[in-house]
Amino acid sequence: MAHRNAETFGKRIEVNVTNNGNEKTVYDVIIIGGGPAGLCAAMYSGRGMLNALLIERGLTGGELLNTELIEDYPGFESILGRELAEKMTDHAKIFGANIVTDTVESIEKDDDGEFDVRTQLGKTYHAPAVILTAGGSPNKLGIPGEAEYAGRGVSYCAVCDGAFFKGDTIAVVGGGDAALEEATYLTRYAEKIYLIHRRAAFRGSALLQERAFNNPKIEVIRNKVVDVIEGGPSGTTGIKLTDTVSGETSDLAVTGVFIFVGFTPNSGLIKGHFDHDASGYVVTDWNMMTSIQGLFAAGDLRVQLTRQITTAVGDATTAAIAVEKYLADRKEAKAAVGSA
Repeated sequence: MAHRNAETFGKRIEVNVTNNGNEKTVYDVIIIGGGPAGLCAAMYSGRGMLNALLIERGLTGGELLNTELIEDYPGFESILGRELAEKMTDHAKIFGANIVTDTVESIEKDDDGEFDVRTQLGKTYHAPAVILTAGGSPNKLGIPGEAEYAGRGVSYCAVCDGAFFKGDTIAVVGGGDAALEEATYLTRYAEKIYLIHRRAAFRGSALLQERAFNNPKIEVIRNKVVDVIEGGPSGTTGIKLTDTVSGETSDLAVTGVFIFVGFTPNSGLIKGHFDHDASGYVVTDWNMMTSIQGLFAAGDLRVQLTRQITTAVGDATTAAIAVEKYLADRKEAKAAVGSA
């Protein structure tokens, strides 16, 4: 492999030619995912004089782009999700973040102890540190009306959107801990909640079931699936149900549908073993480093209590500052070996 100056911070970008002819562009740190965590990590990396590359497969902003109005981010009583995404992107760019649009296919540690990040467009980027902020995605029902009314009655986050449904009748779909907990949470806003599960037995913990089932605002509907979400110019107006036992259909008038049928973290990009929980969420230490030296994780794909914009940027701040220290320590260790 051609020589690379792997320890010069700041404006380090070199193109290296490997033995098989593939080009690698080298950075101090590569950030994968352009949601709040990724943009915050890029901003702090720039402030730390690191040459950072942020790779995002679509528009920067992540789940912010799927949220109409945000009222729980400090400093903004109310701000559009898209507007906050734009502000975060501009802030990262001010500090020199390089942002490219591409889809990461793999993250793999090389023989030299650094990382190769390969993309769908055939690019290979190389860095001694990677911050994975690719988040994850709420599982969808995949039914008519779900995408059409997303942000207009259909939601995947009770904390984010619950306050918009004060005094309304809404539906919560799911049978696990998240559905039970969020249905109970939403009773502080909604007048009535239909908790809909496709089976007779719920999967959630006994304590969460007891709380939800005993709440007078919650009506539990078992053995039914949501087939269609209906609405109009003003947003969601109702849902169509099918009984999984009898096959009978029915309608419910609701102004909101909160869907909690699982969340899939985007941790499958990592090649090689790493510590994670049973659902695939990445385990990190207090500095956001994973069990793979030099690989950090922040935001929704990390094991943690809650997943909010505020927790994502907090994780990312820690990760970016920890990367700066990691690279400095690495440089010092190499210098000590070289002088020995």
